Amino acid sequence: MSESGMNIKPTSSDPGSSAKEIWIVYDGLCPFCSSYVLMYRIRQVVQKVHLIDARDTADPLVGELSQKGFDLNEGMAVKWDGRLYYGGDCMHVLALLASESTVFNRLNRWIFSRRHLARILYPILVFCRKCTLRMLGRPPIANL
Repeated sequence: MSESGMNIKPTSSDPGSSAKEIWIVYDGLCPFCSSYVLMYRIRQVVQKVHLIDARDTADPLVGELSQKGFDLNEGMAVKWDGRLYYGGDCMHVLALLASESTVFNRLNRWIFSRRHLARILYPILVFCRKCTLRMLGRPPIANL
């Protein structure tokens, strides 16, 4: 689910947003999510990456996502160019913005740049994340 279409050209009609900055909301207690955002490299079109732990209830973007009905236990989110992307669409946008500097990025881009494949695979990743968190005794994210 995304708030708007998948046009991710670096232009912005929202004066409060910048296509040069991206906000990635992920689960900081999830070893997969944390590793993913640390290993990931984004193309130079994005100059500043803000990593936001979804468990930080004081963060305004976490509150905004909750208010709009996004369940952060079910998926990560990205805010880029004034738009919100969630779950499989989030992975798709990140794949399209990925650099090709590492094997991880090339593989990720190859898989998730296909929107339909991203939407099919993402729920499997979420299921694996939930199982891992349960095994590690980590609580779910508190949605506001």
